[in-house]
Amino acid sequence: MTGHPFQHQFFDRLTAAAGDGSFVRLNLGGPNGRDRSLRNVFVRPVRLRGTVSWSFTYRHATRDITKNLPPDDAVALLRQLVGNEFSDAFLSTTSGTLHLNVRKGRGPRLVPGPVEDAEPPRLDHDRPRQRTMAPREHPWLQDLGVTGPDDRVRAGMEAKYRQIHRFVELMAPLLRDAGLPPGRTPAVLDMGCGKGYLTFALHAHLARALGRPARVTGVEQRSELAEAANRVAAAHGMDGLQFVTGTIGSTVVNAADVVVALQACDTATDDALAKGVEAGARLIVVAPCCHREVAKCMAAPAPLADALRHGILFQREAEFVTDALRAALLEVSGYEAKVFEFISPEHTSKNLMISAVHRGTPSPDALLRAVQLARFYSVTDQRLARLLRIPLASAA
Repeated sequence: MTGHPFQHQFFDRLTAAAGDGSFVRLNLGGPNGRDRSLRNVFVRPVRLRGTVSWSFTYRHATRDITKNLPPDDAVALLRQLVGNEFSDAFLSTTSGTLHLNVRKGRGPRLVPGPVEDAEPPRLDHDRPRQRTMAPREHPWLQDLGVTGPDDRVRAGMEAKYRQIHRFVELMAPLLRDAGLPPGRTPAVLDMGCGKGYLTFALHAHLARALGRPARVTGVEQRSELAEAANRVAAAHGMDGLQFVTGTIGSTVVNAADVVVALQACDTATDDALAKGVEAGARLIVVAPCCHREVAKCMAAPAPLADALRHGILFQREAEFVTDALRAALLEVSGYEAKVFEFISPEHTSKNLMISAVHRGTPSPDALLRAVQLARFYSVTDQRLARLLRIPLASAA
């Protein structure tokens, strides 16, 4: 078998877990294959007719496809998928987690993590779907209006509940990859948090993953929302969780390990990104919306001029350029940036998320790539570039 030693270690751990019954699940993400509609593959052991098989759920944009394979065939298939069709593999066992990242053009990374599922896996084939934020375990969901007294999701809140679950599902591997500081309480800042649904969920997840409370602060400009969220946090004894009144631009960030800003309008996303960079945050996560700044100054490149004469296409291209430029500027600042889908586009078209994990020194050509991208679209000025003092008009 060929491959990097980290890949060997990952699959050795997987086969050992399968052999001793500690294998809980395996998630593949970061698709880079030919099938653009394929988003993830979820794998778990199931018992069929008295025999243990591995169930593969292929999650596409509009449908799911399930296949069941014997364990040996399943491992052989996973060896083909990891590094070719998918760049990320997240293994969960009853003794811990393991994240393998195989990106083209750079060496693989293997990051161990804490135990997330201490109980042996249930092998029922048609078991009910488990949510990360189970209502019975998180009564604050009721006070926020997501669930009712019977722990069922209220009518009209199904999409919000799915968003909460999806957010925690995405944040868990990002937090492990970023590596929160050992020996001290991590500081997390959620800027523009609204009613605090995701702020509560992040605090609850960190308390479970770390075994102790994290210091999580939600920033919201509407004082009545911040006050209401503080009452819910106090009522449920959620130590370390607080909400303050303020705007993203006016918030002073002296130090933070994690900075989050979801649906921050237009350049408020740039403000949040800049504050995270300046604070030296290990992880920055934003979900941008309302892209207007770049659309006002962007010029259609000659090869695209005819296509972009249509207003809707020009607007979408401006959104693409804005977020691609943000990712490039983060890489100039020493971060590894990823852009991916947050929730299904059937719920909202504002569904992109940008994550940035601090790696230290940027790649030598990071600035050149950012400048070339801006130059292609005649963008000479952009808020994040100004805040980080990165000259887009540079001839570097």
